[in-house]
Amino acid sequence: MSNLYVLYEHAAGYALFSVKEFEEVSMFLPQVESSVTDISKFNSIVKLAGFAPFKTAIAALENINAISEGIVPEDLLHFLDDFFAKLKKKKCTLGIADAKLGAAITESIGVACSHFGVVPEILRGIRFHFAKLVKGFTDKSAGVAQLGLGHSYSRAKVKFNVHRSDNMIIQSIALLDQLDKDVNTFSMRIREWYSYHFPELVKIVPDNYMFAKAAKFIKDRKDLTQDKLEDLEQIVMDSAKAQAIIDAGKMSMGMDISIVDLMNIELFAERVVKLSEYRKKLSTYLHNKMNLVAPNLQSLIGDQVGARLISHAGSLTNLAKYPASTVQILGAEKALFRALKTRSNTPKYGLIYHSSFIGRAGLKNKGRISRFLANKCSIASRIDCFLEQPTSVFGESLKQQVEDRLKFYESGDVPRKNIEVMKEAMEAAGQEIADAPQSEKKKNKKKKRQAEADTNGTSNGNGTAAAGEEVAANGNAEADGEPKKKKKKKNKNKQAVEA
Repeated sequence: MSNLYVLYEHAAGYALFSVKEFEEVSMFLPQVESSVTDISKFNSIVKLAGFAPFKTAIAALENINAISEGIVPEDLLHFLDDFFAKLKKKKCTLGIADAKLGAAITESIGVACSHFGVVPEILRGIRFHFAKLVKGFTDKSAGVAQLGLGHSYSRAKVKFNVHRSDNMIIQSIALLDQLDKDVNTFSMRIREWYSYHFPELVKIVPDNYMFAKAAKFIKDRKDLTQDKLEDLEQIVMDSAKAQAIIDAGKMSMGMDISIVDLMNIELFAERVVKLSEYRKKLSTYLHNKMNLVAPNLQSLIGDQVGARLISHAGSLTNLAKYPASTVQILGAEKALFRALKTRSNTPKYGLIYHSSFIGRAGLKNKGRISRFLANKCSIASRIDCFLEQPTSVFGESLKQQVEDRLKFYESGDVPRKNIEVMKEAMEAAGQEIADAPQSEKKKNKKKKRQAEADTNGTSNGNGTAAAGEEVAANGNAEADGEPKKKKKKKNKNKQAVEA
């Protein structure tokens, strides 16, 4: 007969509860579910067996970060090892909420872990009555501990996202799409508005940005003379077009317009020009940001398509977690669910359709190349997410693989194997890191040392604060003990110097 102990991770520390008559309790699971809310019934089954509080808030944050990743922290390992060392002869089972953490505990200390059956219901009851099951603990103190740890855990996650900088990419691509819509709308408005006065300009200058600049420069068509030819050439970038504009201005069929209307058209054209110029700057910013955060994804499918994939997934980490089949149809969710509902063909591509590879593929091979490209995008996003030093070597190799696959579909040339290409890419990436300037390496080392010093300083500060609280609580006996140890060390040093 094995004894069941349930591990509960609280913001204040780790707690182990013993479950009486485990096998009998598991037989009556519906009765256990109904008695969870009743403290008197639940207390007769579950009792506290051990409790290990966290020493500092930093220790609590480190432990919760490790548990969320399925890693056994050292504090938990020591606590469980000391507890189960006293119960060597008895067969024990440890109930736990997370199966991944349970597997890690089994590998570390050899105790069988269970996360199904009656364990979830018992954990639900412990969570509900935790303040009453632990002596000296209240609902208020439990709430304060949970609130503090929740804030620090969320803050750490936000800091992690800031370091990744993928949030900036998400905002940039959203703003870029909005600017494209606005600039197109405003350009159509300035075309219609200025065409009342100079309708021939639309056919001569079809580009929106150039049209707005030309309208701002020309103003009243009657003032167009040969003296303005050079300035018009700089705007239109073509001497023939500039001369055609001057000739059309002399024979235009447009209506005369007042000075006030011309002023409003000029102001609006100036705003459109500034928006277009800002759009170019934003595109450059996005290119630089993608080069820092996701260089491999950028070199594979470009800035905008890669940024849209990251934006649709929510973050680069989420995109790295997606399988290739999800990346392939990312952005075509409505079409997918409509196809599943009507039992028709599912979509072959989503956002990656805007990549140049799919446009270059034949009609029969569009689905194949989209699947292949989604595989490479998934690999590139994972490399960008988990590689410490960013490099675009892998993205260029993956892009060449897609090019070779396109040639294979067209001419039948057999492409190289993925293992060979990846080996070459890894060697090239290693060589690139080795050839990096020593100044960058020194800067990285200094940053690491500063980070370690900061963490040590904060942990020492919290440790001294905790020690001060213990001294205040337990009296002056411990406070008198510490200086004695220091004096002994000084005496030993003096004896060594004299010898």
